Amino acid sequence: MPKNTERALAELEQRWRLIFERLAGGSEVPPSLRLRTEGFMEALVVLGLAAEADLQVALEQQYQHAFGEALPGDWRELFPFPQVPGFGQRAPVYPSTSD
Repeated sequence: MPKNTERALAELEQRWRLIFERLAGGSEVPPSLRLRTEGFMEALVVLGLAAEADLQVALEQQYQHAFGEALPGDWRELFPFPQVPGFGQRAPVYPSTSD
């Protein structure tokens, strides 16, 4: 694998890590970070530097590392390539009335 390809894949993994760690920690992820990461994933595939299936496997591994659990089995249907699945922790909901 060419050195530039290794650097590009390392950059992509760093972006995934940042996204998933923020989501796992209850923080928001700026849309620009997510959209740029998705564009980067698509560019790697279009340029022939990575295969779509390989990127999805690596993305799943980063998600599992951050959240301690696997993505739902149908995540690829909900988030087709190159979308990054954005499952964050749900905000607590408190009733506003006594009903």
